[in-house]
Amino acid sequence: MRSHSFEFYNIALFAVILCRYFLVAGAAYWFFYSSFSQSFINRRLPHRSPSWPVIRHDITLSVLSAAVFAVAAAFILFSYQQGATCLYADPHKYGLWYLAVSYGAVLILQDAYFYFSHRGFHHPRLFPWLHQGHHRSRYPTPWTSFAFDPLEAVVQALFLVGVVFILPLHFITVIAVLTTMTVWAVLNHLGPDRLPTLFPHHWLGQWVIGPAHHSIHHLKYTVHYGLYFTFWDRLLGTQDPKYTQALSSFLPSPIDKA
Repeated sequence: MRSHSFEFYNIALFAVILCRYFLVAGAAYWFFYSSFSQSFINRRLPHRSPSWPVIRHDITLSVLSAAVFAVAAAFILFSYQQGATCLYADPHKYGLWYLAVSYGAVLILQDAYFYFSHRGFHHPRLFPWLHQGHHRSRYPTPWTSFAFDPLEAVVQALFLVGVVFILPLHFITVIAVLTTMTVWAVLNHLGPDRLPTLFPHHWLGQWVIGPAHHSIHHLKYTVHYGLYFTFWDRLLGTQDPKYTQALSSFLPSPIDKA
């Protein structure tokens, strides 16, 4: 890898992260909120048209988050350049099997880190400073997927910084994790009415977080803190007991929307 200055990495990565956000979130919004999507929206579930002031707020927070993550990514690359990280470029160094194992390990670790930090953000003393901006979207859209409050973005970026100093990771693995995180975040913020409601009732859906699971969190702040898996919510009693029932039985009706 050719060496560059920290400033170069920072600017270049900010542009890459921002473009990734607008491409992925924009494409998802265009598809799931276009006139075409009206044909498969589940009208039995609470539905609300997107609020443009809230979307602008989400985009503003996302731009700030992109700046934070760009600094973290630039620090990682600059540190790799100095030989200070556990990142490696030769896929055969630990064997090809390790690529898959390390990918799964990072997702599991990130899920645990996200659950406990996210749950901490909801403490009454921390919420106004670290997480209130994200929850301005009670009915999230794909634009909400990267709308972290600046201090929350710092906390989440610290995981990525820390893991590359602890766990040997190939660059392909890091890219795969970042891609999974981006796509998963967008899907989880689609809203409960944009995808079939069969998912929570499927055996896999009971262990993997989807848009219905996370939409409940935006409406009921005291449940559903996970990122990828429902394991910690199920284990620590923060999963809504009605999640696997009909969603309309506990999501607020359109009349109750705030």
